[in-house]
Amino acid sequence: MASGQTSAERMPEIPAGSLSPAQAESAASFRAERGVPVFGPFVPLLRSPELMLCASRMGQYLRYGSVLPLRISEFAILVVAREWSQPVEWAIHHPIALGAGVDPETARALAEGRRPDTMSADEALAYAFSTELMRNRAVSDATYAALVARFGEQGAIDLTGINGYYALLAMASSA
Repeated sequence: MASGQTSAERMPEIPAGSLSPAQAESAASFRAERGVPVFGPFVPLLRSPELMLCASRMGQYLRYGSVLPLRISEFAILVVAREWSQPVEWAIHHPIALGAGVDPETARALAEGRRPDTMSADEALAYAFSTELMRNRAVSDATYAALVARFGEQGAIDLTGINGYYALLAMASSA
């Protein structure tokens, strides 16, 4: 961070007794929906209680309701986490990605900032789409067409959502 402060120093966890009624209600809803208290990037997002809940619900959809296979979703999350140097999301999703079938060497290459040589064809599509979107702020016609041919238009939007959602969490952790 340019200022030298971390997001935890700028926006630390709010003590329960200091939560506004809206924050307390959102924190309780978060716990009820996720089974855990507000954590990680949701701590700063709790400053905007409705935004935090909307973000949480979007994350739940992208992880459990997307048309993309879990292996591709988790692989894409690793791509975004690495692109944003986001250790919290990497730590959460790395074991999930491996459990979903991402090759450990593929994950290692991502962690090292390299384009993996060991990607499956589906992972290579997700990698091309995600890196083009993040680095170029656009996706080429060829990459878009290949992704839509494989996962459909909803898959392209769900993958866009994963990229945007995990970038939001990285930004909230860096604010």
